[in-house]
Amino acid sequence: MSEAPLRIVVAKPGLDGHDRGAKVVARALRDAGMEVIYTGLHQTPEQIVEAAIQEDADAVGLSVLSGAHMTLFAKVTELLKERDAEDIVVFGGGIIPEEDIPELEKLRVAKIFTPGATTHEISGWVREHVGNLDDDE
Repeated sequence: MSEAPLRIVVAKPGLDGHDRGAKVVARALRDAGMEVIYTGLHQTPEQIVEAAIQEDADAVGLSVLSGAHMTLFAKVTELLKERDAEDIVVFGGGIIPEEDIPELEKLRVAKIFTPGATTHEISGWVREHVGNLDDDE
């Protein structure tokens, strides 16, 4: 296939310093044939959105363990909208209560992976839901 690989930005927003899960997901996506840009720790929503736009990302995966998921996801999706980049799919995971997921979905967060999600499940979802976007080129 001559299709370009999916480009995924994996980011750790906020003050949370635990990035092992984000690194495991980044490696799994890379092993599944995607191009992955890992932004590192302590990224602001502005830095994440700027990286996604500069890297021509198809999706942004956020890892949030700090409890600030409602604020951080909301800011990332708001900034993508402001930058006319709503075509970039936002997904994430971490310690996120089930009762918050419907509200995150209203914010245009396409999928939340909670603890116990496998790397196979995550990479498969990304391939299925991000890979099916129409390419205008």
